[in-house]
Amino acid sequence: MKTNAARLLDQLGVAYELRGYDFDEDDMAAESVARKVGLPPEQVFKTLIARGDRSGPLFAVLPGNAELDLKALARLSGDRSVGTVPLKEVQPLTGYLRGGVTALAAKKPYPVFVDETVILFDRISVSAGARGWQLLLAPDDYLRAASGKTGAIARDKAAT
Repeated sequence: MKTNAARLLDQLGVAYELRGYDFDEDDMAAESVARKVGLPPEQVFKTLIARGDRSGPLFAVLPGNAELDLKALARLSGDRSVGTVPLKEVQPLTGYLRGGVTALAAKKPYPVFVDETVILFDRISVSAGARGWQLLLAPDDYLRAASGKTGAIARDKAAT
């Protein structure tokens, strides 16, 4: 299985592991994916598509055990406000289905904002751009490949 995201990493000379797992459309939670790929949820980063009032569509990449802090994302992206896009817009904007969204090799190169905790790990897991597939790679390589900017955009789910 070679996804467009994996092909992009190949072109960039980035080392990665492509890891498959049993995809369950009834349970796409990042915590479930983490269990299936054998990593803690904070090391498995989920990719959300949002829209800023100034920047337009953008990717928010955050740990699987966290929630997106929309105000923090707005500050980091230079927007006054940011909101997640409706599910029906995800595939037209990104080219990816829910459960397989990645900022790598998306339909258009939207800005990518990654939670600052990404640098705490030797390697992270992100969607490979297809349901049931994850890419494991070094955070610096991911940030370079995605042209990602880091900042505090996540908050603990228990804090809400």
